[in-house]
Amino acid sequence: MSRIVILGAGISGHTAARYLNKWVGKEHEIIVVAPNSKWNWIPSNIWVGVGQMTEKDVTFDLAELYGKTNVDFRQAKAVSVHPDGSADSAKPFVTVEYTRADKAGVVENISYDYLINATGPKLNFGATEGLGPDHGHTVSVCTYGHAKEANEKEANEKLQECIAAMKKGERKTVVIGTGHGMCTCQGAAFEYIYNVDHVLREAGVRNMARIVWISNEYELGDFGMGGVHIKRGGYITNGKTFAESLMVERGIEWITRAHVKKVEAGKIHYETLDGTFHELEFDFSMLIPPFAGVGLKAFSKAEEDITAQMFLPNGFMKVDADYTPRPFMEWSAKDWPRTYQTPTHRNIFAIGIAFAVPHLISKPMQSANGTPINPTAPRTGMPSAAMAKAVAMSIRDMLNGAEKPTHTASMSEMGAACVASTGSHILKGTAATMTVFPVVPDYEKYPEFGRDIDLTFGEIGLAGHWMKYLLHHTFIYQAKLRPGWSLLPD
Repeated sequence: MSRIVILGAGISGHTAARYLNKWVGKEHEIIVVAPNSKWNWIPSNIWVGVGQMTEKDVTFDLAELYGKTNVDFRQAKAVSVHPDGSADSAKPFVTVEYTRADKAGVVENISYDYLINATGPKLNFGATEGLGPDHGHTVSVCTYGHAKEANEKEANEKLQECIAAMKKGERKTVVIGTGHGMCTCQGAAFEYIYNVDHVLREAGVRNMARIVWISNEYELGDFGMGGVHIKRGGYITNGKTFAESLMVERGIEWITRAHVKKVEAGKIHYETLDGTFHELEFDFSMLIPPFAGVGLKAFSKAEEDITAQMFLPNGFMKVDADYTPRPFMEWSAKDWPRTYQTPTHRNIFAIGIAFAVPHLISKPMQSANGTPINPTAPRTGMPSAAMAKAVAMSIRDMLNGAEKPTHTASMSEMGAACVASTGSHILKGTAATMTVFPVVPDYEKYPEFGRDIDLTFGEIGLAGHWMKYLLHHTFIYQAKLRPGWSLLPD
């Protein structure tokens, strides 16, 4: 019997766990290690953050679910990886520290035959002074806890205060976007801003609100994917035009090419690509933080620190990508990982946000002062699930005798969809729906636009809203391992 340890129980970690449980759970041991007690469907945190869904709608208890399977769940955070064992252990192991209340602080070494790093990101609010819900002046929807706090303690309270003031004739400013020059996940902020706009319209005070989008994108519609050309209504347009039209229609202002340097109570300080510095006053703000690795360390058998061999300086784990330094224009789609196996150890994989990308998709840029201002590559949602399933299939086959990974899921060969929906009511609301194929542009295969224009399109309307509503319930149904879950698309 072999033991498979999965670090993390988000979209990628839980996807890997449920498929491995289905395929090999009766013959082999599966352990999931995650610091949180609940699974969270992150895309719907947007609705929690505006008071249209509750924590119960977007989460469920992991221990309860895994207790019905062959998966052993440990509520703990991974601290270090020992891929060659130690003087006291011939087998490789991970060191974890329990976060569950009754075992808080207890440290344990868990040996493994296969390891999947699906730890996700550290939400690096500390990269910008004054950013975030804990020690700063902005709210967040990155986790259900943040979204719940945003709804019940901060965002909803502040929104209601703003709405009450606007009803009395006072104008208020709402600022939403990215809180650092190197942020990713613009899509979450992009959807949130339209939901706030929707809530204000329902309250009848939208005319009293100034809503501002602030982003590190060079142009609107970049989303960390180097921009995109889409087919819409039989015509080809670019993401910039598509995104700008949405904002113009709703009276939303935008600031791009911006790095938020500091947030004070009611004031955002930011630098733009031309090297100038600006201030923007606000009454309510939700800014996405930059991501970093969770801080896993790696040690050799002799207890030497080998973290730099297995991780990039940003804390993300190296996999089968080409990380050779070279100018941006010399990178290609072929440099992206396919199997997510680490180059140093055949039994270790990294998926979701935990793997290190080889290069930016959007062109790297610096301000006149040398400050990097450009979105980093997205790899959440559909890509995370696809690579998790591929790695699960590879481990299944390797357990059955395969010498190397048997399945691939390169982001340069897969598509993704983004549905930015307003409102959670099935008969009310609208959505901007965009699909891209592939996520990482391949100019050798698609020389004109880098993507298959027949599979890259955008639409606006109620149908997309229905799709988002359906996806919310479908993916939670699937994640809960309800009957027929494996027949549903990931």
